Amino acid sequence: MPNWRASFTNNLVGNLVSGFEERRLDALFISGGIDTRVKSSLSQQLHFLLEVDRLKSVERQNHCVHAKRRENSAEHSWHLALFALVLDLPTSVDRYRVIQMLLLHDLVEIDAGDTFAYDEEGHGDKLARETAAAERLFGLLPQAQGASLLEIWKEFEAQDSPEARAAAAIDRFQPILLNRYSDDPSWARHGIRRDQVLTRNGIIEHEFPELWSRLLQLTEEAVAMGILLP
Repeated sequence: MPNWRASFTNNLVGNLVSGFEERRLDALFISGGIDTRVKSSLSQQLHFLLEVDRLKSVERQNHCVHAKRRENSAEHSWHLALFALVLDLPTSVDRYRVIQMLLLHDLVEIDAGDTFAYDEEGHGDKLARETAAAERLFGLLPQAQGASLLEIWKEFEAQDSPEARAAAAIDRFQPILLNRYSDDPSWARHGIRRDQVLTRNGIIEHEFPELWSRLLQLTEEAVAMGILLP
């Protein structure tokens, strides 16, 4: 079973007991003096923050560079936010909004699972699965706040703003870096070819020409190392 399908199945089973989980969280809040049944803004925000802690359990295909295990989606989002903080962005791009997108964009994997970049079948219903997840998760927040974050998530998905395209390019580059330097690259496990990598990640060439030059170098090295097919 492809990784995203196993993850999606596990998350679906988890959601079947979401009612129990909500009651358990309510009990925790009540015991701590915060009653979620009152639906105050703070209670809703804390409920959301506890719910998204589940992102730490969603495994990705990439392995960590300095640990012999798979990266999880929370680590991935954190790493991307650091990329956006450290890298030189065009002066016209709102760095804070890019960081917002990168922190939010994969929360949907709590419900939808992580879809492998080169899984064509999995991408067929990816947007539908992830949109449903976004509406549920951001719907846990106070209405105005949830709607605002949902719009940021949708902007990233549409890639119709300079910030969204910059965020998407960063999201595409990070796995390439990890594939090149980790001990168990997903490229090798899945028989990925260099032309697939270049085709999928063309947005990097437009948004970050210097990173694109580095991508070409990294993929050439990967082919020479035998971890990426020519």
